[in-house]
Amino acid sequence: MNKRIIAGIDIGSSKVTTIIASVPETGLTNVMGVATNNSRGIRKGQIVDIEDATQSVVKSLEAAERMAGYSISSAFLSIGGAHISSQNSHGVVAVAEPNKEITPEDVSRAVDAARAVSLASTREILHVVPREFIVDSQEGIKDPVGMTGVRLEVNTHLITAGSTALKNLEKCASLVGIDVDGFVFNGLASASSVLTETEKELGVVLVDLGAGTMDICIFIDGALAYSSVLPIGARNITNDLAIGLRVSLESAEKIKLMLNQKNNKPALPEKNQFEHLLTTKKEKPKETSDDDIDISSLSLPEGVYKVSRKTLVEGIIKPRLNEIFTMVGLEIKKSGFGGLTPAGIVVCGGGAETMGILEAAKRNLAMQVRLGRPSNLSGLIDEIGHPAYSTAAGLVLYGVKSDVSGKEKFSIGKLSKYVDAMPVQGVVKKVVDLVKSFLP
Repeated sequence: MNKRIIAGIDIGSSKVTTIIASVPETGLTNVMGVATNNSRGIRKGQIVDIEDATQSVVKSLEAAERMAGYSISSAFLSIGGAHISSQNSHGVVAVAEPNKEITPEDVSRAVDAARAVSLASTREILHVVPREFIVDSQEGIKDPVGMTGVRLEVNTHLITAGSTALKNLEKCASLVGIDVDGFVFNGLASASSVLTETEKELGVVLVDLGAGTMDICIFIDGALAYSSVLPIGARNITNDLAIGLRVSLESAEKIKLMLNQKNNKPALPEKNQFEHLLTTKKEKPKETSDDDIDISSLSLPEGVYKVSRKTLVEGIIKPRLNEIFTMVGLEIKKSGFGGLTPAGIVVCGGGAETMGILEAAKRNLAMQVRLGRPSNLSGLIDEIGHPAYSTAAGLVLYGVKSDVSGKEKFSIGKLSKYVDAMPVQGVVKKVVDLVKSFLP
């Protein structure tokens, strides 16, 4: 059976994640290989050292290929960073044959008309996302193909990116030895894997909190209506912990991850009460205080063995989370779609598991909040069932909807195979043999 293979490489500020999946004719996309590697040479979503970035991608890609047992030649790449911007655009065309139905070609012409916007020479259009079609003043049409009309209009959402960032990513992919099936905005990729169709229809805000940047996407009536990138992320929380506790960034990251794991486990108050009863006659040591968190298991080089929970959560993490969601609130207000998102907020990305993040979002935005995890996939789902894999899983699901990766790219190697398969004889055979002598 000739199965279609799709790969997605999420190149982030803290990690590079590669997912390789097969697309069956029916059923869910099957994840065959997944690998994550620490990223180097990338800051706030943009490549700052192409050699280091290439090595990070190669390590992640090779590990995923070993797991999948399949070598890939092309992949979808994620792109983010403060250079991403968006705007809404409008396109109008006359239907080619007014007495007949609207064809896919008419829709393509309308979308192309919406692309015709004034852009700086340093910017390129990344996505043109149709929001709604209008046929002869009838609004709110999702798919006009097959309808009858004279005038076809389309409202679209354009996402643009800096040409330099795109060229650097393309150069990185060529050094790795793979072709680029397409660049996908981080927020749009994450939305593909964590949002439900009902949420998109009702109106929802997606917050993808990465290490260096935060992507915000607002969906109204089932379509992307607003998107932006803020240069703040979970690494800011790590920096705050490092400064507040006077430890290195590596130690602060370990403490933060330990807190996140504790946050995801149920507390055991009964044990604490029992220990308290046993130590009532003695003076209770400060180390066993309920407020202190034992971090001796981390073996930090700074020699820190315990930290105050109140200092960590209330004094350091909570203020930064409040600032992050205040900025999200300002972006929602700036978009003009405030009050049109009854489905609330979905938080995903590596920073989504930070202790107290859901409470901070509810407190600052007065909306219902849930944690976004990748869905609509089968196979190695235990490996990617965390918010940190939202973008990588979304790249694969985005690729499934597009036909780009279904097209095989031409290569000299493939030509050699075709020539071998040609049934020829006589003079033609001599010509073919001559051609074959030049092929690998």
